[in-house]
Amino acid sequence: MIAPVAFWFDYSCPYAYLASTRIAHAERLTGQRVDYRPMLLGGVFRARGTAQNLMNELSPAKASHNFLDMFRWAEVFGVPLRMPPTHPMRTVEALRATLAAGIDRKVVDGFFHAYWVDNRDMTDRATWRDVLTAAGHDAEAVLARIDDDAVKEDLRARTDEAIRLGIFGAPAFVAGHELYWGQDRMHFAFDRSPKDIYSLGEGRMGKHTLEVYFDFSSPFAYLGSTQAEALAKRTGATLVWRPVLLGGIFKTLGQVDIPLASWSQAKQRYYYQDMLRWAAYWHVPFHFSSHFPMNTVKTLRCYLALPPEKRDAFREKTFRAAWAEDRNVTDEAVLRELLGEDADAVLAKINDPALKQELIAATQHAVDVGVFGAPTWVVDGKDLFWGQDRLMLVERALTA
Repeated sequence: MIAPVAFWFDYSCPYAYLASTRIAHAERLTGQRVDYRPMLLGGVFRARGTAQNLMNELSPAKASHNFLDMFRWAEVFGVPLRMPPTHPMRTVEALRATLAAGIDRKVVDGFFHAYWVDNRDMTDRATWRDVLTAAGHDAEAVLARIDDDAVKEDLRARTDEAIRLGIFGAPAFVAGHELYWGQDRMHFAFDRSPKDIYSLGEGRMGKHTLEVYFDFSSPFAYLGSTQAEALAKRTGATLVWRPVLLGGIFKTLGQVDIPLASWSQAKQRYYYQDMLRWAAYWHVPFHFSSHFPMNTVKTLRCYLALPPEKRDAFREKTFRAAWAEDRNVTDEAVLRELLGEDADAVLAKINDPALKQELIAATQHAVDVGVFGAPTWVVDGKDLFWGQDRLMLVERALTA
């Protein structure tokens, strides 16, 4: 018998709502049963030192992207999504009602729909009553139990268990001993292809431009870079590589210099495993750099100083050296080896004022178009996607 996949959720998370709409499909596809696990996300955030309203902690560019990202996934899943003007809303009573009703999936779906489609007041007894009644329960009998000590303790215990498991956000899936975070990691949790889990249809090739904003300092940019050429070939897109100084972008936007270091330990541990998963999924080597964080100003200037026809080879070798071979790609001796016969000519140029200005201008251009991290993918100069984990959406945009 296939072990169940645990689905940890709180109604206050739009991504948990989105994930909930694909669970029945994933169960039918894989034969795996999903065990629904309510938790109080606010309690998880307090334990991790995470802000209760994450959107308020993001730069305007990142907040705008993440807001749009929710609606892109809703479109992929073919489900409605409306942002409540009162978000985030208190959901503790709705979660207790869910427990008191025996974690009935009809109740779970009803509360998610009330929050993210109907924008009902989740603190209103009328909302709880309507959801429970529609699911076939005696609403008053269920609601009479939501303040019972046993129900309160059940929710606290479940939240504590989520914290012990390393969960730091919603939705979270636990399969065996492995933790997966986000509706976009369901293909890992269910061990199936993204196209199967997310029902991504086949598109058609067209005349599109795909710009890739990258910095050698980002492990995510390395992972994404290994797939860019194949993606362009599949879709017929013209690929344009855009080197940027990620630290310069962070400084301009007022973001921390090393976002990874600002995360909770649970989130850092998770993302290290997540990078390994993506590398294994794409069959590419990966080793988190012992030289991280790295100042890649000199490395990026070398890239720009090369003749255009030699940049691809240098970029690929440098990314691999940094994130597969654990070499210090900011060291001049390493750069000489990577540059080969062009080393003397290129290194003689890296302090040229015009070359310095070229990198500054490239970085500012990235900020101007909305880039806030790497890798960033821009389709036809207007549709921006962030992260190696958004290549599914990038491909969809290129073949729509």
